[in-house]
Amino acid sequence: MELMRLVITGTPGAGKTTFVQTVSDIGIVNTDRTATDATASLKPKTTVAFDFGRVSLGASMELHVYGTPGQARFNFMWDILIRRADAYMLLVAAHRPSDVSKANQILAFMNERVHIPVVIGITHLDCFGARSPEEIMNGLGYFDARNRPPMVMVDANSTNSVNRALNVLLLVLLMSRNKKHPETLIPNTSFSPTLSKPKVELTLT
Repeated sequence: MELMRLVITGTPGAGKTTFVQTVSDIGIVNTDRTATDATASLKPKTTVAFDFGRVSLGASMELHVYGTPGQARFNFMWDILIRRADAYMLLVAAHRPSDVSKANQILAFMNERVHIPVVIGITHLDCFGARSPEEIMNGLGYFDARNRPPMVMVDANSTNSVNRALNVLLLVLLMSRNKKHPETLIPNTSFSPTLSKPKVELTLT
């Protein structure tokens, strides 16, 4: 069985723990503790190490999904988790303008350590004052649509939304692998919103 490690990172309160909870086939492992810093104004508890969930894709593939802490003071966990990751998703809350600069710091941190596929997940688009996905991508420095990483809109509480986002991340990862190793498998991925989990069919080149 092939194992893929996916990291869900992002700003505090962007939906990382909820994302992992929603997508996981098992009860997740989390390290939530009472928030004692500025994060307390966003939520009562915060992740201090990592969240862990698992997604089984039949007998051939299993995904281990890790959620990082959001605060920069826990960036030693960002470092540990990202160095073993195959791909990651950066969640950004659209209704908090300050999240864009914080997300830029996370991107810079990750890019200094790894060069792996990334997908931008934009959350809280239904909240008052939410910025548009285009504004968020521009704020992250992705002005040219041709050179952007994939972007998805995510409702971390919705199984369909989270599965669609995970499908995109998995597809980007498999396509990246295929570019490096053209003789390997290429993905034929369904993005049906009715799926209970990502459906991935692999076909030979």
